[in-house]
Amino acid sequence: MFITQAFAQSAPASTGSLFDLFFPLAMVFLIVYFMIIRPQNKRQKEHQNLIDGLRRGDTVVTQGGLIGKIAKVEDNELQIDVAKDVRITIVRSMILTVRSKTEPAEKITLNALFLQTENFSNTGVPFCRYNLLCS
Repeated sequence: MFITQAFAQSAPASTGSLFDLFFPLAMVFLIVYFMIIRPQNKRQKEHQNLIDGLRRGDTVVTQGGLIGKIAKVEDNELQIDVAKDVRITIVRSMILTVRSKTEPAEKITLNALFLQTENFSNTGVPFCRYNLLCS
């Protein structure tokens, strides 16, 4: 009587393409990659290089906040002097930063080690102190 029948409207024709569907998803993935994943991989690689370059005498800061000087380097562990007569053993990966690096030891040649020469004051003739490999 007063009630009329309601008819469903037909859906509009699909005008979007597959590009319109995947473009926003690809953009979100690119943003996540360049803002989160790539910088994290870079930091991780730098930290691994830092850990691989540790040597005796370096002053380091651990993730727990301890500051100490490396006393002994082993395969996966480090022994660190944190105070006088206080040495702790930690895992290498727990190093956060290196405060100061020691200089690499100078290579000593046989000539520098054994052939310490001295010139006589008047003659200028070299004198071989240890008489080893004198030429």
